Parts: sequence; structure tokens; C-alpha cells
Amino acid sequence: MTLTDEQEQHYRATLEVTRKQIDEMNEQIEEELAKVKERLADLQTRKNAARQIYEGACQILGIENDLGAPEDTKEQK
Repeated sequence: MTLTDEQEQHYRATLEVTRKQIDEMNEQIEEELAKVKERLADLQTRKNAARQIYEGACQILGIENDLGAPEDTKEQK
């Protein structure tokens, strides 16, 4: 199928616009992923701090830690 000059210009313009949209969406995706990773890291830090408090309380009370080993240790085995 042969395109007229007008049709070709239309499709080239469409390519340009949609490429820009895709690039913008990729940037938004990366920004959102960075936010999620930051939030997960914060939650993991807070969880680790709470776990240390829990472990300390278990030791003071002389009871077994029913939470078991930290997840990081489990994954390494």
C-alpha cells in the first residue's frame, strides 16, 4: 500500500506523539518504583528495629522468641 504524503506525515506525527507518551510513562513508572523501593526499605528498617526490641524483651523474660530467626537469616540458608 502506497501512502500519500499527507498520510505519511500523519503516521510520522502519530509515531512522534506516541513515542513521547511512552517515554513519559516509562519515566513515571521509574519514579513510582523508586518510591515503592524507598517505602519498602523504610518498612524493613522499622520491622528490624521492632524485632530487636521483641528479641530483647524475650531475653529479659527468659522466654523463647516465637518469631524465630529473622527473615534475612532464613533466606541465606
